[in-house]
Amino acid sequence: MVLVATVALVLGGLTSWGQLLLPAETASLANSAGGWTIPTAILVVVLARGYPEAAVQGAVAFVALTLGYAVVSGWRDLPFDPSTWAVVGLVAGPVVGTAAHALRRRGRRLALGTAVLAGILVGEGVYGLTVVAETTSPVWWSIELAVGALVLAFGALRVRPWGLALVAATGTVLVAAAFWSAFVLLPILVFH
Repeated sequence: MVLVATVALVLGGLTSWGQLLLPAETASLANSAGGWTIPTAILVVVLARGYPEAAVQGAVAFVALTLGYAVVSGWRDLPFDPSTWAVVGLVAGPVVGTAAHALRRRGRRLALGTAVLAGILVGEGVYGLTVVAETTSPVWWSIELAVGALVLAFGALRVRPWGLALVAATGTVLVAAAFWSAFVLLPILVFH
């Protein structure tokens, strides 16, 4: 847990700097859910020993990312209240953590974990290319879509029985649609 929290805290701080230093083509990486989902999933896949631990590590990672971002943004004289995104992290982190841990399995768990992670990345990629397309470069969103497709392909090729590949693909579409809808509605519900 300490390693997950430490790495996530540092990555969250780097996100703040990334918004300033990354080239315009990839700057959206530093302002995306996928930019935090990917390292969280990697940490959990490597470190979690079971589903409860994966869920807690997912939450810890997302909250630490948010706090790291808030601290470094404060140092940069860009005050940021981490409350809303910490709550989002407490809800989304366990989902991402358990989905990431499922990538180490086979069968239905692998299909569902694949659907969640691929769906988040595909959903945000589509969101970026449609909703915020006028104000951001398509490069990061296209990369995120490609990574989501790779996650889906990885899971679909490993899942047994083969029919569960359809579950992973259908689930990816459903999660992507839910993610896109949530990101469209979140600013309306929380920030207005």
